[in-house]
Order: sequence, then C-alpha cells, then structure tokens
Amino acid sequence: MPEVLAAVASDELAAARRRVFRQLLEALTYEGILPVEERPDGEGLALRTTGGGGTTYTWRARRRHSFGRLRVDPCSIERHAGGRGEQARSPALFVHELADAMGADPGKAAAFADELSRTVLNDAVGACRRRAGNPPVDGYDALEAAAGGHPYHPSYKSRVGFDPLDNLGYGPEPAPIVRPVWLAARRDAVQVAAAPGTDATAFLAGEVGDDVLRRLAAAVTTAGGDPQAYVPVPAHPWQYRERLLPGLVDDVRDATLVPLGDGGDDYRPQQSIRTLANVTTPAKASLKLSLSIVNTSTARTLAPHTVANAPRITGWLRGIVEGDPYLGGELRPVLLGEVLGVSYHSPSRITAGGELAAIWRESVHAHLGAGEAAVPFTALSLLDGRGAPVVAPWLAERGAQAWARQLLEVTVPPVLHLLCAHGVAVEAHAQNMVLVHRDGWPVRIALKDFHDGVRFARHLLADPQAAPELVPVPEAHLQANRTSYLEAEHGDEVRNFVHDAFFFVNLAEVAMFLDDHCGLAERRFWALAREVVLAHRRRFPDLADRFDRFDVLAPTVRVEQLAARRLLPETRPRLHEVPNPLAGGGAG
Repeated sequence: MPEVLAAVASDELAAARRRVFRQLLEALTYEGILPVEERPDGEGLALRTTGGGGTTYTWRARRRHSFGRLRVDPCSIERHAGGRGEQARSPALFVHELADAMGADPGKAAAFADELSRTVLNDAVGACRRRAGNPPVDGYDALEAAAGGHPYHPSYKSRVGFDPLDNLGYGPEPAPIVRPVWLAARRDAVQVAAAPGTDATAFLAGEVGDDVLRRLAAAVTTAGGDPQAYVPVPAHPWQYRERLLPGLVDDVRDATLVPLGDGGDDYRPQQSIRTLANVTTPAKASLKLSLSIVNTSTARTLAPHTVANAPRITGWLRGIVEGDPYLGGELRPVLLGEVLGVSYHSPSRITAGGELAAIWRESVHAHLGAGEAAVPFTALSLLDGRGAPVVAPWLAERGAQAWARQLLEVTVPPVLHLLCAHGVAVEAHAQNMVLVHRDGWPVRIALKDFHDGVRFARHLLADPQAAPELVPVPEAHLQANRTSYLEAEHGDEVRNFVHDAFFFVNLAEVAMFLDDHCGLAERRFWALAREVVLAHRRRFPDLADRFDRFDVLAPTVRVEQLAARRLLPETRPRLHEVPNPLAGGGAG
C-alpha cells in the first residue's frame, strides 16, 4: 500500500484526474447527452453546463477535423458553486451533480462514477511506475503493457473487482510475473474448440508443458480418475482465488475439477488485463483468461459462445487471406489466430458459464521476418518519459508526411479490402492492431481479437458458403451489451463497425497526435487517407458496386456512444451520426 499512498500524494494523481475529466467531458459533449451552452472563444469554444443545486461547470475546447471530435483543455475545467469558482477536481462528483440533467439511470450513474474514481487512482499508480522507470518500456510486450488505455473512453482503467494490491499484482504497469493456476477438468464438462488444422491435444501439450501434464496425471490418478478423461485448463490466479474456489467447491469435491496449482511458463499481463504474454518463450501463444472484473465498462469474462467461435473465425479469416493474392501475396497482414479455446461448464451450477475459460492466441513474435519489429498501434500516439513522441526518431529520418503516408498505405488497404472485397469488418482499434516495421518504417500490420471482434452480413459476403456456422449470441448477452454481435442485417452496420474502430479510434488519434506534436496538419492526414482509399478503388474497378455498398467515403457515419451507454438504459444500440473526415473538404 505505500506505493498506492505515494501515488495519491503525487503530481501524477492530478494529471490522471485531468485526463479522466477531459475524456469524460469530450465524450459526454460529443455524444450529445450533456446539456451545454457553447459560444466561440478565439479559435475554440467556451462551454458551460449546470447541474443540481445550480452548480455550474465551465471549460474550453477545440473542435477537431477528425469526425468533429472535441479536444478539451483539461486545465480550463472549473466548478462554480456558492459564488466561488475553482478548478474542478472530481469527475465522480461531476457525474453525481449532472446525472439528472443527462437523464441518467441512478444506479448506472453511481457505477460509472465509481469507475471514474478507480481509473484516476489506477492511472496515477501506473504513471508513478513509469516515472521511476520501473519497469523500463522497451520492446513490443512492454509497450503493449504500458499503453495508456482507451484514448476516448473515460473509464479506461477502472478494473472494478481489483483492490489496489490486486492492481499492483496483476495490472500491466508494474509488469508482474503471473503464473496461471492449472486445473484438470473432466472432458464431459469442457468445451474444446480448435482452429482448422490444429491438433488440440498436441497443441495443448506444447503450450502447457511437461511439468503441468505430469501433475495432472498424478493428481487425477490420486483422485481415482483416468488422466485421459481430463483436460488442462488455466485460470487467472485472481479468478481462482476470488471466484472459482468459492463457487466451484462441489466440482472440486467430486473431482469434476482437480486443482493442480500454478506452474508452467511465466507470463506478464497486457493492457486488457486478462491477456497474458508469455515471458519464458515469447514466440509461444498468449493466454486470454476469463476474469470477473469490469474494465473500460466491460465485463472481462469469456462468454462460452465467443470461446467456441474464436477458432472458427480464425480459420475462416485465414482462408480469406490465403485465397486472395492481393491480401496474402502483397499486403501479407498477420492474423494472430485464436487457435484454441476451452470453456468449463459446471454441472453443479445453473449459470451461463464463462468464469473458467481460456483462449490461446498466437504471438506476434512468431510471425516477424528478418529485420522486422512490432509496436502496438496505440504506441504511435504516446509520449515518452521526457514528453517526446515515441515516433519522433522515425519521423525525423523521413519526414512526418512521408511516414504518415506509408503508415496509411500499410494499414488502410488490408482493412478496406477485407470489408469491400469480402464483406468482413474487423474491429481494428487500440491494441487489436499491431504495426510491423523495419527501423520505424511501416511495412505491414497484424490483427487480433477475433472472438468478438468481427462483423458481417451473411448475404453480403463475397463467399457466403465459406463462412463458418457460429454459435449464436445468447439473448442475455445481447441484453447486457446491445453492440456485442457478429452477424448484422445491413451493410451500413458492417461499414460502421470498421469506421468506429479503425478510423474513429486508431487513425483519428494518430491524426490529432501528429497535428499536435509533429507538425503534420490533421486535415492533411485525412487527405492522405482519402487518397489511399481512392487508389484502392482505382486498382479494383470490378468492386465498384461493393465500394458503394460499404462506402467509407460517405459524408457521415454512425459511431458508438460509449459514455451514453454507461449512463442510459441498455435498451438499444446507442449510436450517433458524425461527420466523416474521409469525405473530403480540403487538403489542409
């Protein structure tokens, strides 16, 4: 706890509070659920909102070219009450005071306020770690762990369920070594799914290791069972302690589950918390483990249907890329396949499952060629410990515009071709996209997180017969998250999925960052992106009808209201129409 208390007293806490407040006001104002008065103020806007008891908040912001997003000046946010004005300090208090004005559900508003407070503390602790240089940020896995969280969502490090000590033990910023707890699960209680061409038994043996397999054989035999009738299943140590031991004691007593203890390879947590990268052998698969916490307002358990679908989607996407000469032969995107999934279904509990589940995902290290290195896409808009852009040395060599054009040449065509030529949208946002480079020069991309990160309309697929039969999304899952589905009815839903993730999050953040820190105008960045889209259209004139159907150059697109979902009832998908910077309107 001394480290946590030191963070509370640090300058990093104030910085974290400013960032959370900034993203909160940006999202609530942009999504149109916060009633505001605005007036011109120099090159920007002066905004004002009034909550319960007459409390007023004021701040300044600038409208950006990227989807008309707002960028708030966090140092300008003030709270006015009782005739006094002072710098606003509590995002949670803001939500409490403005909840009625926004029409928020009281329970959801209280939960959201708690997430914001947790995010402030967790971000401050992580920032103190970075300032101290512990651990050093070097290499792909370290950068992935050190990434600053979601750049738009205000509760980007909430980690509800973890206490401060859990956050130090299992959060990515301290770079702790985490060893999964292994359990032997009876085969008739486990769903195992493998990608086409993957031998599940051989793959598990290679990933789990001889020590765990020997322990499984000995423990199951001692319990009176047949080792061949059991499957090794990994659990996150927090999940084992907090959820599995209390909830599955009957399964342990009757030897449906046989605990084996921790062991095997060492891992470190990535930014998503539940994904662990292999430290012992980096080229081996990463482990995505079910975790009953809420982070970025999303539950981090692994729903059984996603575990079952992940390898099927992996096989399907591989087939698309390998069968397309442009994708497979020229662009060569890396698909970090989710090659195996296991999900335990307790015979002693009538639940939807998902509390004990794992997905093995290929490591980017296993796919890099000679001279290639990988960097998380989120790192492209990071400042280092000295306040300089991480990408500054790369831009200095070739120039910001040349580098940005090359970045767009290697990122836009693969995503666009999957969408328009094949009808498949990938959720290529934040850590789901990896940039592969040679000495900083972009050469190709890697994509990941397919278990719930694709969308398609079956009747609009180029080859509907090749699409796998997927386990349907349960209604209860949809009720909890109306935007968590794979199969769409309309082409716009598929197109918007790409826009919302890839263009609205990833490219918009890079565009604004290069404008703010590297001298490349935001409008110019989007003009370059539009040129790349148009060049792709010229190269494939036979796809003209499909370019119209999945029109990424449309004047407006619909993106998700991430903050509104935290406050309003989950009765429908919450989307709003925003201007599309790819539609043109000047080179800047």
